Amino acid sequence: MSDKLQKILFQNANVRGGLVELSDAWTEMLSHQAYPTPVIRLLGEMTAAVALLSGSIKFNGSTVMQIHGDGPVRLLVVECSNTMQIRATAKLNDHIPVQETDTFSRLVNANGQGRCIITLDPHEKIPGQRPYQGIVSLDGRTVAEVIENYMKRSEQLDTRIWLAADTANAKGLMLQRMPAQLDEKGAAITDSKDDEDHWHHLVALASTLTANEMLATDIETLQHRLFWEEDMTAFDALHPVFHCSCSREKVGNMLKMLGHAEVNQALKEQGALTINCDYCGKSYTFDSIDCNALFSPTITSDPPSGTRH
Repeated sequence: MSDKLQKILFQNANVRGGLVELSDAWTEMLSHQAYPTPVIRLLGEMTAAVALLSGSIKFNGSTVMQIHGDGPVRLLVVECSNTMQIRATAKLNDHIPVQETDTFSRLVNANGQGRCIITLDPHEKIPGQRPYQGIVSLDGRTVAEVIENYMKRSEQLDTRIWLAADTANAKGLMLQRMPAQLDEKGAAITDSKDDEDHWHHLVALASTLTANEMLATDIETLQHRLFWEEDMTAFDALHPVFHCSCSREKVGNMLKMLGHAEVNQALKEQGALTINCDYCGKSYTFDSIDCNALFSPTITSDPPSGTRH
């Protein structure tokens, strides 16, 4: 499998990390969409970043990152499950064209009103449980900086991320400095000064990476090139795959949320409703009979006489 997420642990530095490369999954996502080149780069970087975040969390559910923009890009969404099923989509502003030279800020934070939402959505919710959600402004000039600032403020974790994407690949490297380990009396086991020095050393090594080098090099080679002198453990690789969880039932539930009156009005105007999935492009068509069935109460009749026990 060409798509891979490799988690690593630096033994003497109290630092964990991960490298990800997406090729098959990424090109499958793009095959359902037609985005300008700057949007492809931005969405690809975000996709690699969410895969890294999802791989770093022990959580039975999905990690969802949304960027709500106020420029040419209205919305970016990436969702990745703990089993590395991943999907992504973008919505553009019809009234503001994307320029080839557009930066991150120009695309999603032109007026300073953009925001980032990161959600942890459990797959099996207990009654009353809601997804954990953090909302922050777009504090940064890149996707990486926004996530780094989010992790520092929300999770109190020093995090550094390097990302790159084009039409063929989405790749990333993440380092996280873990909290000091404490003994049973609450004293730090490791030397915080040594940890800090080693953290800065690892960040300096990773900062030598260029986007072109990252895109042209597989992650095994990158890992060896950057950290060959480090004492580290590499865990079994995970293999991200594109997967869309859309279904006719979910689309029907969305129509029910719109309400009977609004759906009927749309039927009068269009004859039938066709909804295309933003992630995979699949189409779902609902005619008047289908829509009426959505809003009809379920009637349960008594079993025929003689069948009761």
